[in-house]
Amino acid sequence: MRVIWSPLALERVNEIADYIAENNIEAATLFVLDVFGAVERLKTFPNSGNVVPEVKRQNIREIIFKNYRVVYRVERKRVSILTVRHGRQLLPLDEIK
Repeated sequence: MRVIWSPLALERVNEIADYIAENNIEAATLFVLDVFGAVERLKTFPNSGNVVPEVKRQNIREIIFKNYRVVYRVERKRVSILTVRHGRQLLPLDEIK
């Protein structure tokens, strides 16, 4: 399986890192490295995340990384990372198209 990041998901990770960097640049760098590392397991275990409750579709899943939801779609030969949201935020359905 390949892991593909959508432009939106990459933008969200950058926004989160920028916010963290306001107080701690090293923590921001570590966050980015760790979130990419956490997603790597999806290459081997694409269905390891939970089904997203707002959608209830088996192919739309999420893993929880720290306080964030990494939402992805399982496809035939790849995993598409759709978005990254804070755990307290509702998932706008237009972000998973």
